[in-house]
Amino acid sequence: MLECGCPASYPAWDREDIDLGGWCSHSLPIPTLLHMPLAYEAYLQRQNRALEQLQLQERWPGLVLTRTGLWRGRILRLLEDGASLSRHVRYLPTPFTVRAALHHGNVSTIRAVVREIQMSLLDSGRMPKELYLCHLTCPRCESERGGEKILLLRRWVESPTLKQRQQKRRG
Repeated sequence: MLECGCPASYPAWDREDIDLGGWCSHSLPIPTLLHMPLAYEAYLQRQNRALEQLQLQERWPGLVLTRTGLWRGRILRLLEDGASLSRHVRYLPTPFTVRAALHHGNVSTIRAVVREIQMSLLDSGRMPKELYLCHLTCPRCESERGGEKILLLRRWVESPTLKQRQQKRRG
């Protein structure tokens, strides 16, 4: 992890489908207001302290998966396998398949990329679910690391209904 808290390295998942099912994670609920996280930095620090106290190792230090909602959200960190009695440490459900896309830009410009991911999933007969954002750069380190970067992870599930519709259109 860099001094600013950004991940020094991150997985090369651009335009790939990855199954994170069964991976160990530390999950912390966060308050949001209309999809905007409240006190985000404070919750990141709280999660950092918890990981240190529990002596848990991250797969990619500093890589935080953020999911927001209307009133609350969640931040996840992927961990090396380890046993813990903490209520915040759990294994992701199986399957937990995500489509990844690396976006060069800020949150205000991700709309087209999110739409592209969603359309490609629907076209392949998969139902898009929640969206996770992973900020790979912050304002302090973005100039040295090639600009703003966000890793988008869109979870999806197989949809027999969508597959049937796709087959009808093609056939």
